[in-house]
Amino acid sequence: MIRLTRLNNRPLVVNPDLIKFIENAPDTVITLVTGEKIVVLESAEEVMTRIVDYRRQLRVPRVVVPENPVEPSEPPEEPQIPEEPEWLEEPEEPEEPEETTEIEG
Repeated sequence: MIRLTRLNNRPLVVNPDLIKFIENAPDTVITLVTGEKIVVLESAEEVMTRIVDYRRQLRVPRVVVPENPVEPSEPPEEPQIPEEPEWLEEPEEPEEPEETTEIEG
């Protein structure tokens, strides 16, 4: 949004995406895509400069820097995986004795 001033010195905020065209006749007249006309104190050149500045601000990536960054003194501990209780372990199957065949002879 860009800040402008009406002829009666009242502030106005305009969405520049809604501006269809700007004309100097002799005051600056902004025509919106809705057909509404707004007369402002700023020159057409000033309005265009504000639109360009606004669009530049939209393209700048925002980086948030904490006011009081805290550096960790020790590396974070790795999470420990608890061992399963014995009662959760599957019981071992008993070993079957091997079949032996006796050879007579």
